[in-house]
Amino acid sequence: MGQPFPGAPVAPARKKRWLIPTLIGVAATLVLCCGGSMIVALVGDPATTDTSTAAGSAPPPVTEAKPSPAPPTTPDSKEPEPEPTEDEPKTYKIGKPVRGGDFEFVVHGVKCGINSVGDSFLNTKAQGVFCRADISVKNVTKKEQLFHADGTVTAQDGSGREYGANGTAGIYGNKDGAGFLNEINPGNSIRAFVYFDVPKGTKLTSITFDAGLFTFAEDAVVKL
Repeated sequence: MGQPFPGAPVAPARKKRWLIPTLIGVAATLVLCCGGSMIVALVGDPATTDTSTAAGSAPPPVTEAKPSPAPPTTPDSKEPEPEPTEDEPKTYKIGKPVRGGDFEFVVHGVKCGINSVGDSFLNTKAQGVFCRADISVKNVTKKEQLFHADGTVTAQDGSGREYGANGTAGIYGNKDGAGFLNEINPGNSIRAFVYFDVPKGTKLTSITFDAGLFTFAEDAVVKL
């Protein structure tokens, strides 16, 4: 282009360079103002995403623990008393009738600590002390039976020691010789004291009535 002639008006220069920087600034402003929220909206909140995902997915199966079976219950009842073995005869209490061989016995009571039996003229003294058992004897067979306390009635203590009846004390301690070779008819009974000579301080725990050698009946034991 040629130079303008002298005196001609000069046209102002065209200012187009401002447009590009302005557009860049506007774009940067938009990015700074709105781009962050847009990015967040596009990406999403991790917590929200996890929650929605967890809510949308099926829950894991729950295995119910089976309760342990309850122990079996038994009705309230008293335990049955153990049956005696073949070597252990049945036991009874004082005042209860018991069968021993041909006779039925009742022990009414026992007293220990007796030093002598009899009167001032006729008596016998114990080596230790006498224990006196007050018993009744009844013939429960159909014929006459001979009862003798010595050899038929014995006493035991807690240590398992056995004491025989003292015949001499039985004679001095009973009227009419009760308990000494008594012939008792069927249905009849006698009452007698049976004496046992035991060490001092001995406590008797039972009295046994021998059923005899010629019978299938069991011995009878009375617990004191």
